Amino acid sequence: MDFLQLAETRYSVRSFRSEKIPRETLERILKAGHLAPTACNLQPQRILVLDGEAQLNKLKTCTKCHFDAPAAMLVCYHRTECWVRRYDGKPSGEVDASIVTTHLMLAAADLGVGSVWVMHFDPQAMREAFEIPEELEPVALLVLGYPAPDAAPNPRHTEYRDEKELVFYNKF
Repeated sequence: MDFLQLAETRYSVRSFRSEKIPRETLERILKAGHLAPTACNLQPQRILVLDGEAQLNKLKTCTKCHFDAPAAMLVCYHRTECWVRRYDGKPSGEVDASIVTTHLMLAAADLGVGSVWVMHFDPQAMREAFEIPEELEPVALLVLGYPAPDAAPNPRHTEYRDEKELVFYNKF
């Protein structure tokens, strides 16, 4: 599938089959995250893969947006390993983790695995449930699984603002 077709057909899946994702498929998805660009290629991302019953039950205590998926990936960044912009101290960690999550999400779609990017989770509950060290900052939860037969895009999925509202050439 060509990239624009993949980007157009991918949607946030919120209804999953209970079927486990094979380890080889998870590893291919993770490879895409590993290849993702990060600031100065420092690779501060840390990805917690949750696909065991105990871990998924813990996940349900941290977010209501688990959708009973058979797997999830919590993307964090290491606070001391990301690039920092010198003139204002802005760290690249959230941007890096977001780029990695996007790569994971698109790779999953390419492999027939549905996903939804979840930001609605309690970071402190995640820290406690999964013993995440303080130097790691949870940014995004990617919930994963094979789409259920009733899975469908949100009705607003194909609604796009006019590009003229979003893209500007040499205007500013």
